[in-house]
Amino acid sequence: MAPAHDTTPPDGFGRRRFLTLCAGVGLGTAAACTAAPPHPHSTAAPDGRLRPEAEQDAPGTAGWRLASTGSPDAVAGYTDRVSVTPGEEFGLHVSTTAAAFRVSAFRIGWYGGRQARRIWASGRIPGRTRPAPRLLPATRTVRADWPVTLPVDTAGWPEGAYLLRLEADSGHQRYVPLIVRSTVGAGRTVLLHAPATWQAYNRWGGSSLYNGASGAYATRSLAVSFDRPYDGTGAEKFLVYERALVVLAERLGIPLAYTTGVDVHRDPGVLRGAHAVVCLGHDEYWTPEQRAHVTAARDAGTNIAFLGANTCFRRVRLEAGEAAADRTVVCYKSSYRTDPCYDSHPALVTTDYRLAPAPDPESSLTGVLYEGYPVDAPYVVRAADHWLYEGTGARSGDAFAHLVGVEYDRITPGAPTPGPLEIIAHSPLVCGGRPSHSDSAYYTASGGAGVFATGIMRWVEGLVAGTDTLGRDHGMDARTRVFVTRTTENLLRTFAKGPAARHAPPPRANVGAVYGI
Repeated sequence: MAPAHDTTPPDGFGRRRFLTLCAGVGLGTAAACTAAPPHPHSTAAPDGRLRPEAEQDAPGTAGWRLASTGSPDAVAGYTDRVSVTPGEEFGLHVSTTAAAFRVSAFRIGWYGGRQARRIWASGRIPGRTRPAPRLLPATRTVRADWPVTLPVDTAGWPEGAYLLRLEADSGHQRYVPLIVRSTVGAGRTVLLHAPATWQAYNRWGGSSLYNGASGAYATRSLAVSFDRPYDGTGAEKFLVYERALVVLAERLGIPLAYTTGVDVHRDPGVLRGAHAVVCLGHDEYWTPEQRAHVTAARDAGTNIAFLGANTCFRRVRLEAGEAAADRTVVCYKSSYRTDPCYDSHPALVTTDYRLAPAPDPESSLTGVLYEGYPVDAPYVVRAADHWLYEGTGARSGDAFAHLVGVEYDRITPGAPTPGPLEIIAHSPLVCGGRPSHSDSAYYTASGGAGVFATGIMRWVEGLVAGTDTLGRDHGMDARTRVFVTRTTENLLRTFAKGPAARHAPPPRANVGAVYGI
């Protein structure tokens, strides 16, 4: 894949316009911003946590956003685990040039339009500047390896996606993402967060899986570590490609569960009996174990939604860090012949799934195949009568400007696919001077599961709730955002009922007609 994407702040969507859009798709209006005391009328579980049905009735706060990040060393941190279950403790590692700092934990959700609730806040903690990161020469891996600054007990924290906000006395702030994961997904829609992909693009300390300190691909890391902060705001990939979907899903009130690709790699238990799994806007890096577990869930009747492009494109391994398992994401990419598994375990060699020495293209799961970057093009509806587009008012041939980008997938005749596919959007584009198409596709698996792939990376950015992310607006207008939001509502509500073959019309195979084969 190409270099990390531009995620400059949005323009053209102020708060008034956002609320107007909300009203247009039934999102309601946001009330005045308040702090988040404990909800006096919520129903508590035996361990003191709010029950899922009560959480969204709790008061939220619009004050979860960052003020000023300051310089990279102003304040930064990371957790010693990508996720915890409610009540588990994690270690927070922080470095700051300020004399002291505080931490606030915000759970992301709808909350009447405020989109977050402050679940916990620390006291004032003495600050300390930590040493420069280590570089492991064999794989050019950057690790901070700072000591634990603060152990945090998550007793009383509901399951969900969290942003820990580090708040230095200097006024500078930065996020640290954390998933409070579910252990049971039966009957729920599982939101599958993608920390391996967040880490692949992370340039904190100078190196990512794309570039080394010099900026050159040749000096890139061959393995990247979770034992370091994320660059920029501290949570850009989550904010741009995941947050808006969490907000929408929670607004709909469907039963939800939360996990990460790292956790599904270890243990597929949360997928058992799940009605749906939603892979979010940028989920490129998968282990073979994660892929096998998601595929098995599909075959057992769990619906799958791929809301980005380039999903499951890179095969990776998870290896230990200094003090814990699964703290390192390994991907040799084009240097795969130097991967230590090359001779002994070819199916574990970390390169693109479609390439030798053990080719297994992602299309056998997603139905579509990643093709290119960068692109900016209209999204063109082909099958306006498909149930996914119900209530959008879209007609076949309607186009939605700038929605296709920045990467795209398409149906590739000849690539392995799971069965008959229906192309419901077929969008002409030009990438690198070459004409092609992006395809949104739908199929049903033998166990009754429905599988939908958007074929574009801007889908989550296109949601109404995406207007105030740190993502770029890309020129998408209100009409596009209402269309994307209503289509996603149809998807989530139908998939939340269980195997889609029981609740929605079957796909109408049309690949041959679309591509003339």
